[in-house]
Amino acid sequence: MRAMRRLSADPVPDELLERLIQAAVYGPSGSNAQDYQYVLVTDREVMARLAPLWSRCVDAYLASVGRTLAATMSDAKFERMRAAIEYQRDHFADTPALVIPCYRLPKVSADLDGLRGVVTQLGTAGTGRLAAHGGRISLLAEASSIYPGVQNLLLAARALGLGASLTIWHLMLEREWKAALGIPSEVHTFALIPIGWPLKPFGPVRRHPVAEVLHRDRW
Repeated sequence: MRAMRRLSADPVPDELLERLIQAAVYGPSGSNAQDYQYVLVTDREVMARLAPLWSRCVDAYLASVGRTLAATMSDAKFERMRAAIEYQRDHFADTPALVIPCYRLPKVSADLDGLRGVVTQLGTAGTGRLAAHGGRISLLAEASSIYPGVQNLLLAARALGLGASLTIWHLMLEREWKAALGIPSEVHTFALIPIGWPLKPFGPVRRHPVAEVLHRDRW
């Protein structure tokens, strides 16, 4: 699974796009709540209106985090990746399809008995830490219920010969993206996934050997 940013402008049949969303829906969901929604953009006029937003987000990324060379990349590989990102930016309006995965965590009603149970199990200090970091936990709960589906979508795209890339750069202007797409303010967006037929072969996937990332029984 590798990011494919150079995509043909040829359309992707609706049947295939719906198969991708179906694959995403089959992903795990915390508490089996299944409170995910997927916005699919294929309309050329809508994509053209989104292109300036995408360009702003990409340029902000390239001016900040995108300037940092990862330890796993040579200068040449970094420049190739940057060129691909710039190509995608400049041809965004021609992207055949765009998927925006969304999630809204269901509200949990708190009561005194529930609070007593939490304090009993976590202790006063643990409950205090939980309260202090509750926002992060809620966000991770949403993320853990949407990203497994996103990975299913990406793998299904690869199996069908479609190119895709997972990005979160839109979060720098999330309010504007939501307004442009009519997404309710209380719904969180977790990615933008451009999809289309790749202009180049997929090529090999290079990752760390398992021995370099595996910790057995403890760190």
